[in-house]
Amino acid sequence: MRVAELMTSKVFTVEPGDLIDRVFFLIHYEKIRHLPVVEKGKLVGIVSDRDLYKALGPKSNSNAVEANKDNTQLHVVSQKVAHIMHRGVYTVTPETLLSEAAGMMAEHRIGALPVVENNKLVGILSATDILRIFAKLEHAREEREKKISEAQG
Repeated sequence: MRVAELMTSKVFTVEPGDLIDRVFFLIHYEKIRHLPVVEKGKLVGIVSDRDLYKALGPKSNSNAVEANKDNTQLHVVSQKVAHIMHRGVYTVTPETLLSEAAGMMAEHRIGALPVVENNKLVGILSATDILRIFAKLEHAREEREKKISEAQG
């Protein structure tokens, strides 16, 4: 199976100059965990929900979230994506074997791989995508075994 068969083609992206409140919005309202960072159409990094939480968390920067004067509303302090993104992103192509992509994700302990073709971002493959297909394949295998044992019994 190839990455193209499983990747998500509709990819939300951010730019290095975007404020992290855009990342916060996309992660929470679009229910995604990884955002490729593009600049002039080229992939330059990736930012994850974990990167966002580290930037907002009390251990790394207690000034990242501020309350207004009467403590009724919080807002994310202006910080740019460039400050929290990871550069040197591992990528795959649509033709990469799924087993190779899964191995790369496990080896490097990453949750998503941007899919690039001719230096253009064309999709994203997440660990959840791989787990979903694994569950389907394993379920089908279990059902076959069950039918075989029932036929023999």
